Amino acid sequence: MAIGSIMGNGVAGIHKGLNTVTRASSQIAQVGVSEDPMKDLTEGAISLLQGKLQVQASAKVLETANKTMGSIIDIEV
Repeated sequence: MAIGSIMGNGVAGIHKGLNTVTRASSQIAQVGVSEDPMKDLTEGAISLLQGKLQVQASAKVLETANKTMGSIIDIEV
């Protein structure tokens, strides 16, 4: 697998995580008008955490790909 595609996957993962966080925060913000506020609050909090973990994991992918790319360049130079 090419480093570029790994970096692309890392960036896509960050976008996915941020979208999850955006949807979760919207769900949490609307708890006051919800039919089942506890359920929606719980689901929103869980989704918020999932989005955070997605972004962190994807950032780690980018960091590792960057280090690998640096090692390859050092070896070839």
